[in-house]
Amino acid sequence: MTMQEHGMTAGQRRTMILLIILLFAGNALNYVDRQVLALLKPTLEAEFGWSDRDYAHLGSTFQIAAASAFLFIGWFIDRLGVRMAYGIAIIVWSAAGMAHALAQTVQQFVAARVVLAVGETVSTPAGIKAATLYMPPKQRNLAIGLINTAPNIGAILTPLLIPPFALAFGWKAAFLVTGALGFVWLIGWWWGTRDLKPMGDLPERAPVNWGELLRDRRSWAVIGAKALTDCVWWFVLFWMPDYFSRVFGLGQGQLGWPIAIIFSLAALGAITSGALYPILLSRGMSGNSARKASMLFYALVVLAMPLAMLATSPWVAALLIGMGLFAHQGFSTNIFGMTADIVPAIRVASVIALGAVAGNLSGTGIIEFAGWSLQNGHGYAPMFVICGGAYLAALAWIHLWVPKLEG
Repeated sequence: MTMQEHGMTAGQRRTMILLIILLFAGNALNYVDRQVLALLKPTLEAEFGWSDRDYAHLGSTFQIAAASAFLFIGWFIDRLGVRMAYGIAIIVWSAAGMAHALAQTVQQFVAARVVLAVGETVSTPAGIKAATLYMPPKQRNLAIGLINTAPNIGAILTPLLIPPFALAFGWKAAFLVTGALGFVWLIGWWWGTRDLKPMGDLPERAPVNWGELLRDRRSWAVIGAKALTDCVWWFVLFWMPDYFSRVFGLGQGQLGWPIAIIFSLAALGAITSGALYPILLSRGMSGNSARKASMLFYALVVLAMPLAMLATSPWVAALLIGMGLFAHQGFSTNIFGMTADIVPAIRVASVIALGAVAGNLSGTGIIEFAGWSLQNGHGYAPMFVICGGAYLAALAWIHLWVPKLEG
């Protein structure tokens, strides 16, 4: 079904396209701001004397703060609406990103990370709710795939630009510039979303019945799948710069390309997933079969990721880890698409937020586990093994809770 068939004017179509662009850019900035710390780890470690456990604690503090914020972020978005909630959030996280430049102690970095985490929690549930409210159902999955590609673009550009920028202008300038970009985005957001109208009679703001949400098996399918798979994303995002530095001896100025390869493949995974599900539908598969077949494909691809432990070249390792994130983003896009399809629209942001709580908590666990593993001489192998099996476990979990996916 085309947008014209939904009775949309040319102006409404332009507004929708602009919305996708803005959601894409906002999600990309979200990951730029959170990835800067990992890329500057060697510099900050030398300046502040951090150990692996200190660094792990810094990362887990971010995860716990985000998980705590997600408990009310879904309510915040559902009550205020996407436009207002996202605008407030980017002010908070951009200011917090810039505040890192003022930090002089680990405690001050922790404070800045906590505020950054709280602000950034809005991005994904707001984006998925916006696609649910403002996009026609037939175009929604592709839109979600494009939006879900954005973190990878941020994660590609950041390692290519930030390390050399920090070497030239200092680590404080890196935090100041990346944080300031959010205020530029805010101008476009406030102007570009002023004419948004929901599809049909879907409400933009309404209270959420938490009892119904928590009794709904569909909610738990999403929450459990996020818990099982998001830990892989957080492990790669937080620890891979250190992995390539530790295992292959790459310096800060050399880390950009392997990390960029990984997240380029991740972006490809989100794009292919946005297209794969509609293709399977067009070939006569049911929504349930198409969604789960797509998930199975990505769950099998991720089995290549643990082979990175055998690689003797950073480029081979980057390709294998990149295959893991290709699969992660493909699987993740399917989780978001599944949520938009089967969960009532008024509860989408809240369910996505609770899934993010679970994902951040599992991310905290693997970040802390990695710090313990490295400090006790076990290396990266245990985490890679966990990553390899996570997606088959998630698909089994979804099928257990919702044998037949339907709204």
